[in-house]
Amino acid sequence: MLSSYIQDGLGSARHAWSRLPDSERASDEFEGIEFATLGSSGVESLDYEIIENHAYREEQAQRGKLYRCYHIMVKWFFSLLIGIGTGLAAFFINLAVENFSGWKFAATFSIIQHSYLAGFLVYMLFNLALVLSSVYIVTRFAPAAAGSGIPEIKGYLNGVDAPGILLFRTLIGKIFGSIGSVGGGLALGKEGPLVHTGACIASLLGQGGSTKYHIQSRWLHVFQSDRDRRDLVTCGCAAGVAAAFRAPVGGVLFALEEVTWRSQLMWRVFFTSAVVAVFVRSAMGWCKNGNCGHFGSGGFIIWDISGGQEDYSFRELLPMAVIGVIGGLLGSLFNQLTLYITRWRRNYLHKKGNQTKVIEVCLVSLITSILSFGLPLLRKCSPCPESEANSGIDCPRPPGTYGNYVNFYCSKDKEYNDLATIFFNTQDDAIRNLFSAKTFHEYSAKSLVTFLIRVT
Repeated sequence: MLSSYIQDGLGSARHAWSRLPDSERASDEFEGIEFATLGSSGVESLDYEIIENHAYREEQAQRGKLYRCYHIMVKWFFSLLIGIGTGLAAFFINLAVENFSGWKFAATFSIIQHSYLAGFLVYMLFNLALVLSSVYIVTRFAPAAAGSGIPEIKGYLNGVDAPGILLFRTLIGKIFGSIGSVGGGLALGKEGPLVHTGACIASLLGQGGSTKYHIQSRWLHVFQSDRDRRDLVTCGCAAGVAAAFRAPVGGVLFALEEVTWRSQLMWRVFFTSAVVAVFVRSAMGWCKNGNCGHFGSGGFIIWDISGGQEDYSFRELLPMAVIGVIGGLLGSLFNQLTLYITRWRRNYLHKKGNQTKVIEVCLVSLITSILSFGLPLLRKCSPCPESEANSGIDCPRPPGTYGNYVNFYCSKDKEYNDLATIFFNTQDDAIRNLFSAKTFHEYSAKSLVTFLIRVT
Protein backbone atom coordinates (compact mmCIF):
# COMPACT_ATOMS: atom_id res chain seq x y z
CA MET A 1 0.00 0.00 0.00
CA LEU A 2 2.85 2.36 0.84
CA SER A 3 4.52 1.69 -2.53
CA SER A 4 1.27 2.55 -4.37
CA TYR A 5 1.08 5.88 -2.52
CA ILE A 6 4.69 6.64 -3.47
CA GLN A 7 4.06 5.76 -7.11
CA ASP A 8 0.93 7.96 -7.20
CA GLY A 9 2.89 10.83 -5.70
CA LEU A 10 5.72 10.48 -8.20
CA GLY A 11 3.22 10.36 -11.04
CA SER A 12 1.55 13.53 -9.84
CA ALA A 13 4.93 15.23 -9.56
CA ARG A 14 5.90 14.22 -13.13
CA HIS A 15 2.57 15.49 -14.43
CA ALA A 16 2.97 18.83 -12.67
CA TRP A 17 6.59 19.14 -13.87
CA SER A 18 5.57 18.47 -17.44
CA ARG A 19 3.09 21.35 -17.25
CA LEU A 20 5.73 23.87 -16.16
CA PRO A 21 6.85 26.17 -19.03
CA ASP A 22 10.47 26.29 -20.14
CA SER A 23 12.61 29.37 -19.64
CA GLU A 24 11.68 31.06 -22.94
CA ARG A 25 7.95 30.42 -22.56
CA ALA A 26 8.08 31.46 -18.93
CA SER A 27 9.59 34.82 -19.75
CA ASP A 28 6.85 35.50 -22.30
CA GLU A 29 3.94 34.28 -20.19
CA PHE A 30 4.94 35.74 -16.84
CA GLU A 31 5.88 39.08 -18.35
CA GLY A 32 2.23 39.93 -18.87
CA ILE A 33 1.38 38.79 -15.36
CA GLU A 34 4.14 40.96 -13.91
CA PHE A 35 2.97 44.01 -15.79
CA ALA A 36 -0.61 43.37 -14.81
CA THR A 37 0.41 43.16 -11.17
CA LEU A 38 2.49 46.33 -11.35
CA GLY A 39 -0.26 48.15 -13.19
CA SER A 40 -3.00 47.13 -10.79
CA SER A 41 -4.64 49.62 -8.49
CA GLY A 42 -3.15 48.14 -5.33
CA VAL A 43 -6.37 46.53 -4.12
CA GLU A 44 -5.75 44.11 -1.26
CA SER A 45 -7.77 41.33 0.29
CA LEU A 46 -8.53 41.40 4.01
CA ASP A 47 -9.21 38.30 6.09
CA TYR A 48 -11.68 38.93 8.88
CA GLU A 49 -11.90 35.34 10.09
CA ILE A 50 -10.25 34.36 13.37
CA ILE A 51 -7.54 31.71 12.96
CA GLU A 52 -7.89 29.64 16.12
CA ASN A 53 -4.44 28.06 16.14
CA HIS A 54 -2.17 27.29 19.08
CA ALA A 55 -0.64 30.79 19.17
CA TYR A 56 -4.09 32.43 19.22
CA ARG A 57 -5.28 30.21 22.07
CA GLU A 58 -2.13 30.94 24.06
CA GLU A 59 -2.59 34.66 23.59
CA GLN A 60 -6.20 34.48 24.72
CA ALA A 61 -5.23 32.40 27.76
CA GLN A 62 -2.69 35.02 28.85
CA ARG A 63 -5.32 37.75 28.85
CA GLY A 64 -7.12 38.05 32.14
CA LYS A 65 -10.67 39.11 32.87
CA LEU A 66 -9.52 42.66 33.60
CA TYR A 67 -8.02 43.03 30.13
CA ARG A 68 -11.11 41.60 28.46
CA CYS A 69 -13.34 44.04 30.37
CA TYR A 70 -11.02 46.88 29.37
CA HIS A 71 -11.16 45.81 25.72
CA ILE A 72 -14.96 45.76 25.75
CA MET A 73 -15.13 49.17 27.43
CA VAL A 74 -12.76 50.63 24.83
CA LYS A 75 -14.96 49.32 22.02
CA TRP A 76 -18.03 51.00 23.48
CA PHE A 77 -16.07 54.19 24.13
CA PHE A 78 -14.91 54.24 20.52
CA SER A 79 -18.51 53.75 19.40
CA LEU A 80 -19.38 56.87 21.38
CA LEU A 81 -16.52 58.82 19.79
CA ILE A 82 -17.51 57.67 16.31
CA GLY A 83 -21.08 58.84 16.87
CA ILE A 84 -19.98 62.24 18.14
CA GLY A 85 -17.39 62.67 15.36
CA THR A 86 -19.82 61.73 12.59
CA GLY A 87 -22.48 63.99 14.08
CA LEU A 88 -20.01 66.89 14.15
CA ALA A 89 -19.03 66.26 10.53
CA ALA A 90 -22.67 66.11 9.42
CA PHE A 91 -23.48 69.27 11.35
CA PHE A 92 -20.52 71.11 9.81
CA ILE A 93 -21.39 70.00 6.27
CA ASN A 94 -25.06 71.00 6.63
CA LEU A 95 -24.18 74.30 8.26
CA ALA A 96 -21.66 75.20 5.54
CA VAL A 97 -24.00 74.19 2.70
CA GLU A 98 -26.88 76.16 4.18
CA ASN A 99 -24.85 79.32 4.71
CA PHE A 100 -23.07 79.21 1.34
CA SER A 101 -26.39 78.64 -0.42
CA GLY A 102 -28.03 81.35 1.65
CA TRP A 103 -25.38 83.92 0.82
CA LYS A 104 -25.67 82.95 -2.85
CA PHE A 105 -29.45 83.37 -2.93
CA ALA A 106 -29.34 86.59 -0.90
CA ALA A 107 -26.81 88.15 -3.27
CA THR A 108 -28.74 86.93 -6.33
CA PHE A 109 -32.11 88.27 -5.18
CA SER A 110 -30.56 91.54 -4.10
CA ILE A 111 -29.12 92.11 -7.57
CA ILE A 112 -32.11 90.93 -9.62
CA GLN A 113 -34.12 93.79 -8.14
CA HIS A 114 -32.11 95.92 -10.58
CA SER A 115 -31.05 93.51 -13.33
CA TYR A 116 -31.86 89.86 -13.95
CA LEU A 117 -28.82 89.47 -16.21
CA ALA A 118 -26.45 90.68 -13.49
CA GLY A 119 -28.19 88.46 -10.99
CA PHE A 120 -27.72 85.46 -13.26
CA LEU A 121 -24.00 86.23 -13.64
CA VAL A 122 -23.55 86.43 -9.87
CA TYR A 123 -25.53 83.20 -9.40
CA MET A 124 -23.48 81.40 -12.07
CA LEU A 125 -20.11 82.63 -10.76
CA PHE A 126 -21.01 81.67 -7.20
CA ASN A 127 -21.91 78.14 -8.28
CA LEU A 128 -18.82 77.87 -10.46
CA ALA A 129 -16.49 78.95 -7.65
CA LEU A 130 -17.93 76.39 -5.22
CA VAL A 131 -17.83 73.57 -7.77
CA LEU A 132 -14.26 74.43 -8.81
CA SER A 133 -13.13 74.26 -5.19
CA SER A 134 -14.67 70.81 -4.93
CA VAL A 135 -13.12 69.45 -8.13
CA TYR A 136 -9.71 70.90 -7.20
CA ILE A 137 -9.80 69.06 -3.88
CA VAL A 138 -10.72 65.77 -5.54
CA THR A 139 -8.26 65.94 -8.44
CA ARG A 140 -5.26 67.41 -6.60
CA PHE A 141 -5.54 66.60 -2.92
CA ALA A 142 -7.71 63.53 -2.32
CA PRO A 143 -8.50 61.45 -5.45
CA ALA A 144 -10.00 58.69 -3.29
CA ALA A 145 -12.72 61.13 -2.18
CA ALA A 146 -14.34 61.08 -5.64
CA GLY A 147 -17.84 59.69 -5.92
CA SER A 148 -20.22 58.77 -3.15
CA GLY A 149 -17.82 56.33 -1.50
CA ILE A 150 -20.47 53.73 -0.68
CA PRO A 151 -19.24 51.09 -3.19
CA GLU A 152 -15.70 51.35 -1.79
CA ILE A 153 -16.93 51.08 1.79
CA LYS A 154 -19.12 48.10 0.94
CA GLY A 155 -16.10 46.45 -0.61
CA TYR A 156 -14.01 47.12 2.51
CA LEU A 157 -16.67 45.66 4.78
CA ASN A 158 -16.61 42.51 2.67
CA GLY A 159 -12.82 42.16 2.57
CA VAL A 160 -11.67 44.33 -0.36
CA ASP A 161 -9.33 47.14 0.68
CA ALA A 162 -8.83 49.80 -2.01
CA PRO A 163 -5.88 52.14 -1.42
CA GLY A 164 -6.52 55.53 0.14
CA ILE A 165 -10.24 55.23 0.83
CA LEU A 166 -9.94 55.65 4.62
CA LEU A 167 -7.08 58.14 4.92
CA PHE A 168 -7.18 61.45 6.76
CA ARG A 169 -6.88 63.46 3.55
CA THR A 170 -9.78 61.47 2.10
CA LEU A 171 -11.86 62.51 5.09
CA ILE A 172 -10.95 66.18 4.59
CA GLY A 173 -11.55 65.94 0.86
CA LYS A 174 -14.91 64.27 1.40
CA ILE A 175 -16.13 66.95 3.79
CA PHE A 176 -15.05 70.00 1.80
CA GLY A 177 -15.78 68.38 -1.55
CA SER A 178 -19.35 67.73 -0.44
CA ILE A 179 -19.73 71.33 0.70
CA GLY A 180 -18.53 72.68 -2.64
CA SER A 181 -20.52 70.37 -4.89
CA VAL A 182 -23.81 70.48 -2.97
CA GLY A 183 -23.53 74.18 -2.18
CA GLY A 184 -22.72 74.81 -5.84
CA GLY A 185 -26.16 73.63 -6.90
CA LEU A 186 -25.22 70.31 -8.50
CA ALA A 187 -27.80 67.53 -8.41
CA LEU A 188 -25.87 65.65 -5.75
CA GLY A 189 -26.58 64.65 -2.17
CA LYS A 190 -24.72 64.50 1.11
CA GLU A 191 -25.93 61.01 2.02
CA GLY A 192 -23.25 58.89 0.35
CA PRO A 193 -20.37 61.15 1.42
CA LEU A 194 -21.62 61.08 5.01
CA VAL A 195 -21.41 57.28 5.04
CA HIS A 196 -17.85 57.49 3.72
CA THR A 197 -17.07 60.23 6.26
CA GLY A 198 -18.26 58.10 9.17
CA ALA A 199 -16.16 55.18 7.91
CA CYS A 200 -13.05 57.39 7.68
CA ILE A 201 -13.56 58.71 11.21
CA ALA A 202 -13.95 55.18 12.55
CA SER A 203 -10.87 53.93 10.70
CA LEU A 204 -8.72 56.82 11.94
CA LEU A 205 -9.81 56.18 15.52
CA GLY A 206 -9.11 52.47 15.11
CA GLN A 207 -5.54 53.02 13.93
CA GLY A 208 -4.83 55.77 16.46
CA GLY A 209 -4.83 58.72 14.05
CA SER A 210 -2.78 59.70 11.03
CA THR A 211 0.98 59.16 11.00
CA LYS A 212 1.56 61.24 7.86
CA TYR A 213 0.09 64.40 9.34
CA HIS A 214 1.44 63.67 12.86
CA ILE A 215 -2.05 63.46 14.34
CA GLN A 216 -1.65 60.34 16.41
CA SER A 217 -2.00 59.17 19.99
CA ARG A 218 -0.69 55.94 21.41
CA TRP A 219 -3.66 55.81 23.79
CA LEU A 220 -5.96 55.25 20.80
CA HIS A 221 -3.73 52.63 19.20
CA VAL A 222 -5.60 49.67 20.65
CA PHE A 223 -6.99 47.58 17.81
CA GLN A 224 -4.43 45.62 15.80
CA SER A 225 -6.53 43.16 13.80
CA ASP A 226 -8.47 43.84 10.61
CA ARG A 227 -11.54 42.31 12.23
CA ASP A 228 -11.68 44.90 15.02
CA ARG A 229 -11.13 47.75 12.60
CA ARG A 230 -13.85 46.39 10.32
CA ASP A 231 -16.22 46.47 13.29
CA LEU A 232 -15.37 50.10 13.92
CA VAL A 233 -15.87 50.98 10.25
CA THR A 234 -19.25 49.26 10.42
CA CYS A 235 -20.23 51.54 13.29
CA GLY A 236 -18.99 54.52 11.27
CA CYS A 237 -21.09 53.55 8.25
CA ALA A 238 -24.20 53.18 10.40
CA ALA A 239 -23.49 56.57 11.97
CA GLY A 240 -23.22 58.10 8.50
CA VAL A 241 -26.57 56.66 7.44
CA ALA A 242 -28.17 57.84 10.69
CA ALA A 243 -26.74 61.35 10.19
CA ALA A 244 -27.71 61.55 6.52
CA PHE A 245 -31.31 60.36 6.82
CA ARG A 246 -31.86 61.12 10.53
CA ALA A 247 -32.81 57.48 10.95
CA PRO A 248 -30.94 55.46 13.61
CA VAL A 249 -32.78 52.29 12.68
CA GLY A 250 -31.75 52.83 9.07
CA GLY A 251 -28.12 52.81 10.15
CA VAL A 252 -28.61 49.54 11.99
CA LEU A 253 -30.33 47.96 8.99
CA PHE A 254 -27.53 49.11 6.68
CA ALA A 255 -24.93 47.48 8.92
CA LEU A 256 -27.08 44.36 9.27
CA GLU A 257 -27.37 44.11 5.50
CA GLU A 258 -23.62 44.32 5.00
CA VAL A 259 -21.78 42.49 7.77
CA THR A 260 -23.43 42.54 11.15
CA TRP A 261 -24.49 39.05 12.14
CA ARG A 262 -23.11 39.19 15.70
CA SER A 263 -25.35 40.51 18.45
CA GLN A 264 -22.50 42.28 20.26
CA LEU A 265 -21.62 44.35 17.20
CA MET A 266 -25.27 45.06 16.44
CA TRP A 267 -25.79 46.63 19.86
CA ARG A 268 -22.72 48.82 19.39
CA VAL A 269 -23.99 49.87 15.95
CA PHE A 270 -27.35 50.79 17.45
CA PHE A 271 -25.64 52.75 20.23
CA THR A 272 -23.55 54.70 17.70
CA SER A 273 -26.61 55.51 15.59
CA ALA A 274 -28.52 56.64 18.66
CA VAL A 275 -25.65 58.95 19.66
CA VAL A 276 -25.76 60.54 16.20
CA ALA A 277 -29.53 61.03 16.40
CA VAL A 278 -29.26 62.72 19.80
CA PHE A 279 -26.42 64.93 18.58
CA VAL A 280 -28.30 66.00 15.44
CA ARG A 281 -31.44 66.76 17.43
CA SER A 282 -29.40 68.86 19.90
CA ALA A 283 -27.72 70.70 17.02
CA MET A 284 -31.12 71.52 15.53
CA GLY A 285 -32.31 72.97 18.81
CA TRP A 286 -29.16 75.04 19.08
CA CYS A 287 -29.53 76.37 15.52
CA LYS A 288 -33.17 77.33 16.00
CA ASN A 289 -32.04 79.90 18.57
CA GLY A 290 -30.18 81.82 15.86
CA ASN A 291 -26.68 80.55 16.65
CA CYS A 292 -25.93 79.12 13.21
CA GLY A 293 -26.09 82.21 11.06
CA HIS A 294 -28.95 83.63 9.05
CA PHE A 295 -29.28 80.52 6.89
CA GLY A 296 -28.12 77.85 9.30
CA SER A 297 -31.36 76.54 10.75
CA GLY A 298 -32.87 74.70 7.79
CA GLY A 299 -30.29 72.08 6.94
CA PHE A 300 -31.63 69.20 9.02
CA ILE A 301 -34.81 67.37 8.12
CA ILE A 302 -36.42 65.49 10.99
CA TRP A 303 -39.99 64.60 10.16
CA ASP A 304 -42.61 65.77 12.61
CA ILE A 305 -45.87 63.86 12.13
CA SER A 306 -47.61 65.11 15.27
CA GLY A 307 -50.08 67.14 13.22
CA GLY A 308 -50.36 64.73 10.30
CA GLN A 309 -52.96 62.25 9.17
CA GLU A 310 -53.48 59.49 11.71
CA ASP A 311 -55.37 57.01 9.52
CA TYR A 312 -55.87 56.19 5.87
CA SER A 313 -58.54 54.75 3.62
CA PHE A 314 -58.30 51.72 1.36
CA ARG A 315 -58.81 53.97 -1.66
CA GLU A 316 -55.33 55.39 -1.07
CA LEU A 317 -53.59 52.02 -1.42
CA LEU A 318 -53.96 51.76 -5.19
CA PRO A 319 -52.42 55.20 -5.93
CA MET A 320 -49.60 54.34 -3.51
CA ALA A 321 -48.94 51.10 -5.38
CA VAL A 322 -48.94 52.94 -8.72
CA ILE A 323 -46.48 55.50 -7.35
CA GLY A 324 -44.27 52.64 -6.17
CA VAL A 325 -44.28 51.00 -9.60
CA ILE A 326 -43.52 54.29 -11.36
CA GLY A 327 -40.73 55.02 -8.89
CA GLY A 328 -39.21 51.60 -9.45
CA LEU A 329 -39.30 51.96 -13.24
CA LEU A 330 -37.82 55.46 -13.13
CA GLY A 331 -35.15 54.28 -10.71
CA SER A 332 -34.18 51.40 -12.99
CA LEU A 333 -34.03 53.75 -15.98
CA PHE A 334 -31.90 56.19 -14.01
CA ASN A 335 -29.49 53.47 -12.92
CA GLN A 336 -29.13 52.16 -16.45
CA LEU A 337 -28.49 55.62 -17.89
CA THR A 338 -25.98 56.31 -15.13
CA LEU A 339 -24.19 53.06 -15.95
CA TYR A 340 -23.89 53.95 -19.64
CA ILE A 341 -22.77 57.52 -19.00
CA THR A 342 -20.24 56.48 -16.36
CA ARG A 343 -18.78 53.85 -18.65
CA TRP A 344 -18.48 56.36 -21.47
CA ARG A 345 -16.83 58.95 -19.20
CA ARG A 346 -14.36 56.39 -17.88
CA ASN A 347 -13.41 55.04 -21.30
CA TYR A 348 -13.15 58.34 -23.19
CA LEU A 349 -13.06 61.44 -20.98
CA HIS A 350 -11.10 60.47 -17.90
CA LYS A 351 -8.24 58.98 -19.88
CA LYS A 352 -7.29 62.48 -21.00
CA GLY A 353 -6.19 63.64 -17.54
CA ASN A 354 -7.38 65.87 -14.73
CA GLN A 355 -7.76 68.93 -16.95
CA THR A 356 -10.57 67.22 -18.85
CA LYS A 357 -12.29 66.42 -15.55
CA VAL A 358 -12.15 70.08 -14.52
CA ILE A 359 -13.58 71.22 -17.86
CA GLU A 360 -16.33 68.61 -17.62
CA VAL A 361 -17.38 69.74 -14.15
CA CYS A 362 -17.34 73.40 -15.21
CA LEU A 363 -19.62 72.64 -18.16
CA VAL A 364 -22.02 70.71 -15.92
CA SER A 365 -22.06 73.61 -13.44
CA LEU A 366 -22.79 76.13 -16.21
CA ILE A 367 -25.61 74.02 -17.65
CA THR A 368 -27.09 73.51 -14.18
CA SER A 369 -26.98 77.24 -13.44
CA ILE A 370 -28.59 78.09 -16.79
CA LEU A 371 -31.42 75.61 -16.25
CA SER A 372 -31.99 76.57 -12.62
CA PHE A 373 -32.16 80.28 -13.44
CA GLY A 374 -33.70 80.13 -16.89
CA LEU A 375 -36.52 77.60 -16.48
CA PRO A 376 -38.37 79.63 -13.79
CA LEU A 377 -38.38 82.61 -16.20
CA LEU A 378 -40.62 80.56 -18.50
CA ARG A 379 -43.19 79.83 -15.80
CA LYS A 380 -46.16 82.06 -15.04
CA CYS A 381 -46.56 83.30 -11.50
CA SER A 382 -49.47 82.26 -9.33
CA PRO A 383 -51.40 84.37 -6.85
CA CYS A 384 -50.56 83.83 -3.21
CA PRO A 385 -53.05 81.63 -1.34
CA GLU A 386 -54.78 82.77 1.78
CA SER A 387 -52.70 81.54 4.70
CA GLU A 388 -53.72 80.99 8.28
CA ALA A 389 -52.77 83.56 10.86
CA ASN A 390 -50.54 81.22 12.90
CA SER A 391 -49.05 79.23 10.03
CA GLY A 392 -45.74 81.13 10.07
CA ILE A 393 -45.55 81.08 6.24
CA ASP A 394 -45.20 84.34 4.31
CA CYS A 395 -46.29 84.70 0.70
CA PRO A 396 -44.17 85.83 -0.95
CA ARG A 397 -41.25 85.19 1.34
CA PRO A 398 -38.66 87.91 2.01
CA PRO A 399 -36.00 88.00 -0.76
CA GLY A 400 -32.96 85.83 -0.13
CA THR A 401 -34.41 83.75 2.69
CA TYR A 402 -35.24 80.05 2.70
CA GLY A 403 -38.80 78.77 2.74
CA ASN A 404 -41.88 78.72 0.53
CA TYR A 405 -43.35 81.04 -2.09
CA VAL A 406 -40.50 82.73 -3.98
CA ASN A 407 -41.37 85.91 -5.88
CA PHE A 408 -39.27 85.55 -9.02
CA TYR A 409 -40.01 87.42 -12.27
CA CYS A 410 -43.55 88.22 -11.14
CA SER A 411 -45.43 91.36 -12.15
CA LYS A 412 -47.34 91.68 -8.86
CA ASP A 413 -46.18 91.67 -5.27
CA LYS A 414 -48.64 89.06 -4.04
CA GLU A 415 -47.54 86.38 -6.50
CA TYR A 416 -45.01 83.57 -6.42
CA ASN A 417 -43.18 81.35 -8.90
CA ASP A 418 -43.62 77.69 -7.93
CA LEU A 419 -40.68 76.45 -10.03
CA ALA A 420 -38.37 79.09 -8.57
CA THR A 421 -39.50 77.99 -5.11
CA ILE A 422 -37.96 74.58 -5.79
CA PHE A 423 -34.81 75.78 -7.55
CA PHE A 424 -33.89 78.70 -5.29
CA ASN A 425 -33.66 76.58 -2.17
CA THR A 426 -31.22 74.07 -0.81
CA GLN A 427 -32.05 70.42 -1.39
CA ASP A 428 -33.20 69.90 2.19
CA ASP A 429 -35.46 72.95 2.06
CA ALA A 430 -36.88 71.88 -1.30
CA ILE A 431 -37.73 68.44 0.08
CA ARG A 432 -39.26 70.00 3.17
CA ASN A 433 -41.42 72.27 1.01
CA LEU A 434 -42.51 69.40 -1.23
CA PHE A 435 -43.66 67.32 1.74
CA SER A 436 -45.17 70.19 3.70
CA ALA A 437 -48.82 69.56 4.56
CA LYS A 438 -49.46 73.31 4.95
CA THR A 439 -48.68 74.05 1.29
CA PHE A 440 -50.59 71.29 -0.43
CA HIS A 441 -51.44 73.25 -3.62
CA GLU A 442 -48.21 75.22 -3.88
CA TYR A 443 -46.73 73.38 -6.89
CA SER A 444 -48.27 72.59 -10.25
CA ALA A 445 -47.79 69.30 -12.05
CA LYS A 446 -45.78 70.96 -14.84
CA SER A 447 -43.30 72.42 -12.37
CA LEU A 448 -42.84 69.10 -10.60
CA VAL A 449 -42.20 67.26 -13.87
CA THR A 450 -39.76 69.98 -14.96
CA PHE A 451 -37.90 69.70 -11.68
CA LEU A 452 -37.75 65.90 -12.00
CA ILE A 453 -36.28 66.10 -15.50
CA ARG A 454 -33.75 68.73 -14.49
CA VAL A 455 -32.55 66.74 -11.47
CA THR A 456 -32.30 63.55 -13.51
